[in-house]
Amino acid sequence: MKRLNWLLLLSLLIPASALHADVKLPQIFADHMVLQRDRELAVWGWADAGEDVTVSVAGQTVSTQANDAGKWSLKLKPLKAGDPLSLTVKGKNEIVLNDVLVGDVWICSGQSNMEWSVAASDSPQEEIAAANHPNIRLFHIKKTPKAVPSEELVLESSWQACTPESIPRFSAVGYFFGRKLNQELGVPIGLINTSWGGTRIEPWTPPIGFDSVEAVKDLDQPLEEGKFNQQSPTALYNGMVYGFVPFGVKGAIWYQGESNRGEGMLYYEKMKALINGWRTVFENPEMPFLFVQLAPFTYNGSETALPEIWEAQTAALSIPNTGMAVTTDITNLKDIHPRNKQDVGYRLALWALAKSYGKDIVYSGPLYKSMKVEGNKIRLSFDYADGLKTADGKELTWFSIAGEDGEFVEAKATIDDDTVVVWSDSVSSPKQVRFGWHQLAEPNLVNGAGLPASPFRTDKP
Repeated sequence: MKRLNWLLLLSLLIPASALHADVKLPQIFADHMVLQRDRELAVWGWADAGEDVTVSVAGQTVSTQANDAGKWSLKLKPLKAGDPLSLTVKGKNEIVLNDVLVGDVWICSGQSNMEWSVAASDSPQEEIAAANHPNIRLFHIKKTPKAVPSEELVLESSWQACTPESIPRFSAVGYFFGRKLNQELGVPIGLINTSWGGTRIEPWTPPIGFDSVEAVKDLDQPLEEGKFNQQSPTALYNGMVYGFVPFGVKGAIWYQGESNRGEGMLYYEKMKALINGWRTVFENPEMPFLFVQLAPFTYNGSETALPEIWEAQTAALSIPNTGMAVTTDITNLKDIHPRNKQDVGYRLALWALAKSYGKDIVYSGPLYKSMKVEGNKIRLSFDYADGLKTADGKELTWFSIAGEDGEFVEAKATIDDDTVVVWSDSVSSPKQVRFGWHQLAEPNLVNGAGLPASPFRTDKP
């Protein structure tokens, strides 16, 4: 008993700082991690108030001091891709992170088509067996909504090298995207999988994102414990993103929208909020944001609600440093989860390679640019239209045309160099054209690179 009393007295005499001396890092900093190359790098964590903290890596040593709340942060000068490093954090204790790579880090986020695993995609046995990529590193965040921003992440798995053992449950789109970049660039690729099937865009958006877009400002409302879920605005940002902010990242890929179908151009406003928000919190105002245009599918309800989301997604290309992979040709009309994730990741990678890495490649299918009425026909012009053709060698499909009455009828269409001429014998004075304007549309117009044209309408509301 006397010994217990003595220990109690001793604990009261020892400063609190000595009782809680361990310097600590967020979970995103761990063995086998990838640090973002060629940009200042934020490193942060916790220690006792006033504790001196030093971070050393690749010949750099930077020191700081924990503030009154026990939080510290500092910036490292940009690093170049190269051999594995060790990163040391030293306070009253020392943390050494080993097998740290420097390369490009991409966030992989969205709903079920981003969450969809390699094991559930096309050719799973072959893909898994071949997934030996020591310079691709995977970080997988567990589904965790929070009412307020949480500095603690809940993990499916911390950083690990891509192997047949680690890849089966990881995002297929993320993996195939990262694999293509690694093959083409020869630098390490870090992939952060933070995705959740069935979720809307709002829970992934930080408050500062909502505040940046007038049309959705009112969605930024405080959440109350016990009165929110994974669909509540900011809830997944709070629980599945905030915990690695402002970790250095190259960009983000996004596959989401099915759960916001029916919102039309409001979804474009919500995309602006998400993109603005992530670029702000990651201190990366020009961060590439690449997204997947949803695939055709047999939804209940309106047959044009999906095309209206396609329209909103296409409009989002007006936001600088964005890109869109069109998927109208790699579909399953009876399955909202098409199994061909290889081409989805590949098409996202084309945008990244061209726009973020300066590669001289074709990266987009035809995008509608303008129309011109020529008698009883309409001529359509496109961007990315070199080598226009049909994917199957047959006549063009899924064009419709309308006259003064606004009633659209099925149209004939033919390719004329890099334009398409559209007409119908029943419409003598055409005014508008639609292409692929139906949730089941699988059009066959592609460019010379075989990339499909995005659906559109010239009669925008």
